[in-house]
Amino acid sequence: MRELVETARLWVAEGRAAFLARPVTEQGFGPRDPAGAVLVDARGECVGALYRGVFDAELVAEAGAMGARENARVCEVSVGAGEAVEARLTCGGQAEILLQSLDSVPAEWWDLLGQGAGVALVTRLGERADHVVSEVVRATDAARDDAGRRAGELLRTRRPGRDALYGESGLVLVEAYPSAPYLVIGGGGELAGLIARQAALLEWGAQVVESAAEAGKVLADHRDSACLVLLSHEPDFDVPTLCTALALEVPYVGALGSRRTTARRRDGLVAAGVGEEQLALVHGPIGLDLGARTPAETALAICAEILGVLSGREEVRGLRDSDGPLRG
Repeated sequence: MRELVETARLWVAEGRAAFLARPVTEQGFGPRDPAGAVLVDARGECVGALYRGVFDAELVAEAGAMGARENARVCEVSVGAGEAVEARLTCGGQAEILLQSLDSVPAEWWDLLGQGAGVALVTRLGERADHVVSEVVRATDAARDDAGRRAGELLRTRRPGRDALYGESGLVLVEAYPSAPYLVIGGGGELAGLIARQAALLEWGAQVVESAAEAGKVLADHRDSACLVLLSHEPDFDVPTLCTALALEVPYVGALGSRRTTARRRDGLVAAGVGEEQLALVHGPIGLDLGARTPAETALAICAEILGVLSGREEVRGLRDSDGPLRG
């Protein structure tokens, strides 16, 4: 969705009769992009990616058939196994796709997406599927109803997601696009560089910081999306930085080190007034228990743990939960 921002703004400025298409319900298809969407106009131009373009022609035809008073239409589409193979989809499937006129999508939605902000779009279809109303929900907004609460839940996962809710007022589509995780890597060296490279593969942000003061500023600047990966073993760096991250309630706090170093940091945090509930939020030793030996494997284990924590996967087993040696 974020890659559509500039095109959507341009088409709106041109006054083009165009539509935003994305799934409301779907079955099959195999693994798919939870942020998949496509911009369609009645002249046949499509921008974006949805099911590898297998339904683009149908969506263009539906867009061209929409009446002047319609601002939305729900289209039922399906693809068989043979067509799915040709389109390089994992398997066939069927979906209901919402075509919504661009001029009914709030401009604020495109502005916030373009800024990289964590934001959700709540679209109410009501009893009339030919007319919808959309509103923007920010991560900091208080939930006013079930749709607002669901938007908040999806944003907290830190991964794009959609959900369709059915209530007395009809169908509500909730689409959440959290800001990408931003790794604040405390301390330099080979491992810091590898973690930053792994973050780039995941399309996360990353920044290496070399002091507690610098770490505090970057954590505050990226409070909603920051994930602290502390590599420094210096008490005047690691303990203040951990205190700052915990005070800001950033989504993930992790610290590399031996069990002895971890115990020393814990003592420093206790002396600084950090309570048991906050201490339990620190992932240290850091990383999933994957048997990592090399720096590259360690970077993978660290990013995997961050992904698990942000996704709410409580069953993932981190090194802090194991009793074995920290290497292999």
